[in-house]
Amino acid sequence: MASLTEIRWHGRGGQGAKTAALLLADVAFQTGKHVQGFPEYGPERMGAPITAYDRISDQEIRVHSNIYEPDYVAVVDDTLLHCVDVTGGLKESGGILINTDKTKEELLPLLHGYQGKVYTINARKVCMETMGSYFPNTPMLAAMVKISGVMEPEIFLKEMEASLAHKFAKKPEVLAGNMAALEAALREVRE
Repeated sequence: MASLTEIRWHGRGGQGAKTAALLLADVAFQTGKHVQGFPEYGPERMGAPITAYDRISDQEIRVHSNIYEPDYVAVVDDTLLHCVDVTGGLKESGGILINTDKTKEELLPLLHGYQGKVYTINARKVCMETMGSYFPNTPMLAAMVKISGVMEPEIFLKEMEASLAHKFAKKPEVLAGNMAALEAALREVRE
């Protein structure tokens, strides 16, 4: 892992982009990393575009601002490609992860000439097969861990199981589906 990895999340209110960013920061912190996970607030409402951020490092993080030149970008809703410049400032040494059923060739014209790696995952398919309902942030979170390399997938799964067991203590029946979605996403993400 580079000494500092910066990730920007794009989603719509209610899709869990903020939650994914915060969960990633929490899990990375549990593994001994220095982290920041935060949303950018404005007049967000259900369905409106939102942005969230993660910084993950082996060393103390001294910068406290939005992320303008991320290493990785996650796009939780591919309709945002038509209205938000999701590749703005994105380093070509990193990559973009898009929740979509479209091919890379269909996506490239919407990426403003971005020349870095393009990863896709059909989070809807993963969710419906594993949880029976659509919560795209769960598979997007696992896919981002895999493409960014911020931690080993096995460590991520172990920490996520502990985190989700705590979060869903009153609804333990949802733990298995969430864990299955995370594991499936690690297999399903494609470059």
